[in-house]
Amino acid sequence: MSPTFGIDARAAVEVPAGRGRVMRELLPALAALDGDDRFVLYARKPMQAELGERFEWRLMRLPDPLWHLEAARLASRDCDAFLSSNSYLTCWFTRCPSAPIVYDLVPFLEGTSPQRRSAIIERATIDIGVRRAGALICISEATRADLVDRVPSSERRAVVVPLAADDRFADPAARDRAPEVAIRHGIERPYVLAAGTLEPRKNLPRLLGAWAALPDTLRESYELVLVGPVGWEADPIIDAARAARIRLPGYIPDADLAALYAGCELFCYPSLYEGFGLPVLEALRAGAPVLTSNLSSLPEVTGDAALLVDPLSVEAIGDGIQRILGDAGLRERLRVAGPKRAELFSWERTARGTRDVLRALAAARRRRR
Repeated sequence: MSPTFGIDARAAVEVPAGRGRVMRELLPALAALDGDDRFVLYARKPMQAELGERFEWRLMRLPDPLWHLEAARLASRDCDAFLSSNSYLTCWFTRCPSAPIVYDLVPFLEGTSPQRRSAIIERATIDIGVRRAGALICISEATRADLVDRVPSSERRAVVVPLAADDRFADPAARDRAPEVAIRHGIERPYVLAAGTLEPRKNLPRLLGAWAALPDTLRESYELVLVGPVGWEADPIIDAARAARIRLPGYIPDADLAALYAGCELFCYPSLYEGFGLPVLEALRAGAPVLTSNLSSLPEVTGDAALLVDPLSVEAIGDGIQRILGDAGLRERLRVAGPKRAELFSWERTARGTRDVLRALAAARRRRR
């Protein structure tokens, strides 16, 4: 009999970036795999994508935490294993084996300034959720190491399944479209791009400080563009950016984002901590020269295809920006190296690794019966 796997798919519709992007990429990738596995997608609203007859949406318009209780009840009845993609809490209540996706350990790390409400929930739910989980899917080796450090008992159950950047970020037409897309979003000069949710962890105040300290000739030749949805504690970042005449286009659709990656002179992402750093991989895939942090998962993702700097040092960030913008040969080397590095990651690999974990949990359950 074909196994049936439950998935918490809420983020596909409810979360614009981060976990939402993961779900919007993972579900079609699972649908593209061969096999007779069936999937029940628990959510409040369905994602507008054709996934095929092996996928069924189960919609429950309930608030948290009632949503988790009901999803766990239904999954325990109907599924052989459950992928908890957006919370440890559902794992508390499922009677079928569960595997939460562990994105990062931000709430437990100093200096990362997590969103207060989310941090409280995660700190309150992780220990029991990890203890109840049959496996833990970590999106990078760095995240796995942080998890094992926080919960040592997770070591034998924690597996790494990396994320990927979609092929649309490698579309050759994106670079051709870049000038038109830039103009449409008000970008009038060659530009340095930063993308991601506007929040403290992205280290944007130091990036703005590094930008302000650049020589006048550089700031007159290039503009800094901060792209992304507004997150928590974003007001000081937005106020500082506006005062410095930094462009803030807000959330950008993927097709336009691919063009902006491809057309930028430099992609800057000096984040203080990343469970994976998906925007960095997308920028590499698009052929953007990348400057990013030498911390957490980012060296693991970029290899030698990016310039790594100390994100705690405004001077180091500024020196990195000047080095790349001042060296056309370095920019070209990074443009060539980025797509080659990004090809090592694929959503097909992510989907296959995720499915393998769920299949293993279901098989172990059958053996115990």
